[in-house]
Amino acid sequence: MKHIPKHLFLIITLFAVGCSNDNQDNNPKRVEDNYAAKIDSLIQTVVPRQFNGVVSITQYGKTIYSKAYGYSNFEEKIPISLKDNFRIQSNSKQITGVLILKEVEKGNIDLHSPIKQYLPDLQISWAETVTVHQLLNMSAGIVALDKPLLFKPGTNFHYSNPAYGLLGRIIEQVTGKEYTQVANSLFQELGMKNTYCYKMGKKNAGLINGYICSGEIFKLVEFDKLGFTKNSWKDFTPTGGIISNVTDLHIWDTKLHKGEILKAKYYKTMTNSNVPDLFAALSDEQMLYGYGIDICDKPIKYLGHGGTGFGFVSLKFYVPKKGLDVIVLENLYHHNIPINYHFEKEIRKIVLNSSLITG
Repeated sequence: MKHIPKHLFLIITLFAVGCSNDNQDNNPKRVEDNYAAKIDSLIQTVVPRQFNGVVSITQYGKTIYSKAYGYSNFEEKIPISLKDNFRIQSNSKQITGVLILKEVEKGNIDLHSPIKQYLPDLQISWAETVTVHQLLNMSAGIVALDKPLLFKPGTNFHYSNPAYGLLGRIIEQVTGKEYTQVANSLFQELGMKNTYCYKMGKKNAGLINGYICSGEIFKLVEFDKLGFTKNSWKDFTPTGGIISNVTDLHIWDTKLHKGEILKAKYYKTMTNSNVPDLFAALSDEQMLYGYGIDICDKPIKYLGHGGTGFGFVSLKFYVPKKGLDVIVLENLYHHNIPINYHFEKEIRKIVLNSSLITG
């Protein structure tokens, strides 16, 4: 299949940065550094790969950049849309972290208790030593449930999907409900009408196709052939099984970081850490890992996370001091991780070095 034709570049909506519409053009503080043009130019490039997805940026709740480029379905040449739903993959972890903290707020979970306290049937030797807190900030050292820990809990970092699967089990144990019920209930409460936990074998509203790219060839990822069972998917959902779109993710970020989901004490717990994200460090990014969220202080404090797999890539980050929220969602995956996250990282660089931050 040939690469995405450039005439398909769809400008959904684009606003200049400024104050009110009445005085934008006369505002002496308004700085035009062409961050929008830089993103426009970037997502039309084809090296090291092509971009296929959506980019949305809001500031203080107002959309200042919003574009869609490419296809939601390559076979039928269906243009991608800002309304489309994507697998957000590991951005699901942030949601799981919040669900745990909401139970902490109620007194149902103690972050520093061993997980055996909440999962008494878990027949693993290290269940008596690993705490809920260590699952959340990836300091437990869990490789798999049937293997020894990589290190003494709390002494190092290891990015672990199984750790978040255990957090999902803890949520179910203390609430008496399925993880999907608890999560979907929160989405409804927050007004996230397009966000839900993916259900195997059922219709998943608005979810577009995911593709793996190799050069100019795009191969459809067929989820049914990935080998998940009902039980294995149940454990994967808290770590990477949530579906959403840019509109709902803006709602999530804005409400989370403005204190509308968690009490201040627990939001602070979630977004503060002394655990270096060694996975991010592999690409020369210095970040700390909180509860399903990366924390970076340079060039300005921002909080976010990435996600990838099953033909999808996602990145979102929020700059509290500037009220700035950036979301990038793609339905095109590359096996080479640096190439896979190429556009997401470049868009972050553009934004963090723009007048949105310095102005």
